[in-house]
Amino acid sequence: MGSIRLAIAFMVTLQLRQIKISPGQVIELEDIDWPEFEAILTELGDRRSTRVAYNNRTLTVVAPLFAHENSKISLGDVVKVLLEELEADYVAAGSTTLKREDLSKGAEPDDSFYIANFSKILNKERINLDVDPPPDLVIEVDLTSKTQTDIYEALGVPELWCYDEGRLRIDVLQNGLYVQVSESPTFPGWPAAVLAQKYVAQAKGLGQGKAIRELRRWVRGRIQNA
Repeated sequence: MGSIRLAIAFMVTLQLRQIKISPGQVIELEDIDWPEFEAILTELGDRRSTRVAYNNRTLTVVAPLFAHENSKISLGDVVKVLLEELEADYVAAGSTTLKREDLSKGAEPDDSFYIANFSKILNKERINLDVDPPPDLVIEVDLTSKTQTDIYEALGVPELWCYDEGRLRIDVLQNGLYVQVSESPTFPGWPAAVLAQKYVAQAKGLGQGKAIRELRRWVRGRIQNA
């Protein structure tokens, strides 16, 4: 039985390696068990442009578009500028694979940050959600594919930012489910959603260098006038 399972896993990873996924494409594979999922992650490796999500035996592989990557970088810039100017400590976790076998769920977010729990993952080479906390804030851009929010709910991510068609939705975890809020609990008193929407648009029109300088000046001015 073990040899059959290994053969199946090898067949699946071989097929993935042979498939060319163009930007904007999404591939779904059903009836993938956890050992096969782990084997696929190993086969794909860390140096790749694709991202994966695993949800109750369904594996989704996504190749993001340039516009998707541009937006997620800009949203990450907003978070970093706010954290730095507010002198908050953090660890950027990027698209680190977040997974738990007992929940049969895994995901690679567009961006993620440890803020309240940053000290708990200092000096770590890998994140293991069996013992480590999930990121405090996760960013997802719904352009190439829709975010599977139930994965992040199950993994216990406290705050989720979803950017879709120029609008940012902020959800926070309450009693195990996401609830949309008007203000980010990470940045109380700051119009994070409006700020993010404005900055992403500016970054596309002005370039991220100029846009981030203007964003930083605005944030510093607001802090000084508080």
